[in-house]
Amino acid sequence: MIRNTSFSKALTLVAALTALPIAASADPVADYQEHCAECHAENRLGAQGPALIPETLARMRGPKIAEVIRDGRVTTQMPAYGEELSEEQIAALADYLKTPLDTIPPWNEPEITASRVMDEDYAPVDAPVWPSDPMNVTLAVETGDHHVSVLDGDTFEVLDRFETPFAVHGGPKFTPDGKFVFIMSRDGWVQKYDIYALKQVGRVRAGLNSRNIAMSGDGKWLAVANYLPNTLTILSTDDLSVAEVHQVVGKDGTPSRVSAVYQAPPRDSFVLALKDVPEIWEVSYSKNPDLGIYAAGFTHDWRIEGPTKQDTPFPIRKITTPDYLDDFFFDQKYEHIMGASRKGEDGLVIDLVIGQKVADLDLPGMPHLGSGITWDWNDTKVMATPHLKEGVVSVIDMNSWKTVKRITTEGPGFFMRSHKSSPYVWADVFFGPNKDKMHIIDKKTLEIVKTLQPVPGATVAHVEFTKDGSHALVSVWEDEGEVLIYDAKTLEIVKRLPMRKPSGKYNIWNKITFEEGTSH
Repeated sequence: MIRNTSFSKALTLVAALTALPIAASADPVADYQEHCAECHAENRLGAQGPALIPETLARMRGPKIAEVIRDGRVTTQMPAYGEELSEEQIAALADYLKTPLDTIPPWNEPEITASRVMDEDYAPVDAPVWPSDPMNVTLAVETGDHHVSVLDGDTFEVLDRFETPFAVHGGPKFTPDGKFVFIMSRDGWVQKYDIYALKQVGRVRAGLNSRNIAMSGDGKWLAVANYLPNTLTILSTDDLSVAEVHQVVGKDGTPSRVSAVYQAPPRDSFVLALKDVPEIWEVSYSKNPDLGIYAAGFTHDWRIEGPTKQDTPFPIRKITTPDYLDDFFFDQKYEHIMGASRKGEDGLVIDLVIGQKVADLDLPGMPHLGSGITWDWNDTKVMATPHLKEGVVSVIDMNSWKTVKRITTEGPGFFMRSHKSSPYVWADVFFGPNKDKMHIIDKKTLEIVKTLQPVPGATVAHVEFTKDGSHALVSVWEDEGEVLIYDAKTLEIVKRLPMRKPSGKYNIWNKITFEEGTSH
């Protein structure tokens, strides 16, 4: 008998394929509702888990989203779905999460108020429950597992380590007495924490996707800059209740995201940079007892020309700018702002008193003005800023607005820091192959005098000083990272604190006094 070998092999292959489980066809919407909606909400805007929309997931582009779906996230409640979903389903679900929402639900005062949760077990205290200097406490943000470590600035002991909302963004803001701190996440959650009691006070969701927060000079109000929706939310720092929600619309009626918001203490106002219209806004939070109304609506400066009444306790002044300003830096009197052009080719100076551009700046290469610092140099005040697209630090005379030096670095940087007691500026090399370098710049000569490389191959970034400037804290920005404690004079490491992808560090004294070596 002659066997048909080809036919026999075909039967064997068919039998083998029949025995295999049939792979489910990719239906990302159904998979999301089955596996994700319980924690992240049916509309993808977040519940116990963070919002799963492109604005929130901007830092997890490419395969990282798929990896998290497949493998989960260690030390979080995010499970792994590698055994439940096929690679096709995982890829389709990752693509779905990168897709913008079809409709944006309202997120105004009623929705914000409904999200507010105050901790029932929180009890205020009159004094710190720990013995250290309350002004020399530093907070270290750990983005690896979404926590903040509270550090004693003298001993560097970890006083507490508390959980934060997903993806903290922008610096924490302290009340003027240093007792409370407010922390904001990418998906709009604002957390209030009592540093004296080492306890969370509560949380509220002020937006659906947010950029940063600013504290009013009197400590009563917190402004939240939102990308989604196009709003500025103002909260009471006392109980996280909503004071007002401003719809952000330009003079011509164009809605806009808010790129950044900062406080201007001498002006009793918040100043906003808008993303989608060439304007900056000044929002007043100060009452004039003589006039009985808030100062705002003014063409020039309310202190000179007087206010125009608006039907709001937080009136707005809209200033047209020659270009879109994604970020800016104040001078010492808060009468001028230095802004960077979005084109990355130059910059400009806006006089807040007259509401007009008064100077151009030689600032190519996308300066990171939000990280700028100032110091005294040759009988003038200078401001220095790193650049995001080229290896240079620009130093600008704040009287003439001229660039006095362009310091060549080993790559584009992101953060700079110093302290009034220190002769040095610390500048990281955040981007590129030299991300493990930290430059030490002499304030007098404007020359790099030393380049540190504490952990070869690891990203080394963001410096903060202790209250007295005796020590500098540097982040090793890796998942299994650490905060390095340097003697600020000898430039030697004196202590290492293991942490989960530490990013920014924030000393209470430096922040509430606007110490010249820190960003504001």
